[in-house]
Amino acid sequence: MNAPTTARARVRAELTREIKDAARRQLADQGTSGLSLRAVARELGMVSSAIYRYFPSRDDLLTALIIDAYESVGAAAEEGDARCRRDDFGGRWLETNRAIRAWARSTPHEYALIYGSPVPGYAAPEDTIGPATRVTAVITTVLADAVAADALVEPVGLPPAPRVLVHDVSALRDLAPGVPPEVMTRGLVAWTHVFGAISFELGGHLHNVVGELDAFFDHAMVVMAAYVGLPPKRVRSRR
Repeated sequence: MNAPTTARARVRAELTREIKDAARRQLADQGTSGLSLRAVARELGMVSSAIYRYFPSRDDLLTALIIDAYESVGAAAEEGDARCRRDDFGGRWLETNRAIRAWARSTPHEYALIYGSPVPGYAAPEDTIGPATRVTAVITTVLADAVAADALVEPVGLPPAPRVLVHDVSALRDLAPGVPPEVMTRGLVAWTHVFGAISFELGGHLHNVVGELDAFFDHAMVVMAAYVGLPPKRVRSRR
């Protein structure tokens, strides 16, 4: 009794995957503005009306691609974190961000989809919120674990964060219970630097400026770890 339903589900899942793969190729070739359900249907040899049974609109397809991208970078971050001992907080920070960068370099158009300029006319639904926080949860867990182990090293000579900023960031406490607002504030600042460094590299803004991009990124991440207060990590060359 269940076999036909299972077979139909497998066929639907396979065609859904093919549609999303074709859409990713469109993103790579033409960017988000060129994404078209009709064009995807033509590439796959489908009539345009058939594809709407899988994705009723372009925005529905975009949402599926965005969720997939967030899940993919989240998984990469988790794998990076898992490569380190749990008490190696500096190492966990570095390996997590190395993994995010490696993912971005291998899938630059998916990176641009979720961390680049907003898609004109598209408003992300609540379905994207959970997947979007997956990668953030890895870093906030590193901070929370370091706080719980009393392992943070208070940076010296930094100006205090403005009270209004600390108040705003305190709303993120649910992501990392036990992390003081001042530490969370520094963590958020460092987090923006992670993606700033990646975006600069992918955008070609370091071309003819930095030759050893791996060394540059690692140094930036170690500096940001010290800014947050994570114990220093001795960085070994990846060459």
